[in-house]
Amino acid sequence: MRAVCAWYDDPDTAQRAVDALAGAGLSREDLEVRSSEPFDQYAFGRDEGTWMPWLAVLGGVVGGSCGFALTSTAQNSWPIETGGMPVVTMWTNSIIGYELTMLGAILATLVTFVATTRSFRRQRVETPAVGEGQILICVTNPRGHAPDELVRRLREIGAVDVTEGVR
Repeated sequence: MRAVCAWYDDPDTAQRAVDALAGAGLSREDLEVRSSEPFDQYAFGRDEGTWMPWLAVLGGVVGGSCGFALTSTAQNSWPIETGGMPVVTMWTNSIIGYELTMLGAILATLVTFVATTRSFRRQRVETPAVGEGQILICVTNPRGHAPDELVRRLREIGAVDVTEGVR
C-alpha cells in the first residue's frame, strides 16, 4: 500500500493541508489524520456521524419485542384457569421485556462497534512524532494522483517533514 505522509506543527496548517487535499479530489476515506490531542474545532478532528445510537435503539426494540413475545407465548401455551383474570399480564412481562430490551441494545452496540471499527479496514500509521505534539496526515493509496505532486503540495502548505513510501 502506497502512502504519502506529512507532519505539521499546528492545527491551522494541518487544516489547510486537509482542505487542499480535498480540493485536489481526494476523499476523506483516503486521508488518515493522527494527533496526540483532540482538535474538535477543526474539520479534520471531527469524524462523520455514526449510526450506532440508532442501531442500539433498534436492538432494544427487537429485544423488547422478543421478550414480550416469549413471555406471552409461554403464558398462552399452558392451559391454566385464572378465574377471569388475564393470562398475559403487563406487570410481570415487563420485567423480562426490560431485560431483553437491554440485552438487545447492548448486543447491537457491540456488533455495530466491531463492524465499524476502522482498525480492521487498514493498517494504522504509528509514529513517535505524533506523541510529541505533531499532527500526521497520510494519504493512503493516492489513486489518480502522482505521489510527487502530493509531496510538493504538502510541502508548499508548510509540512515539517514529508515522506513517501510503502506501508
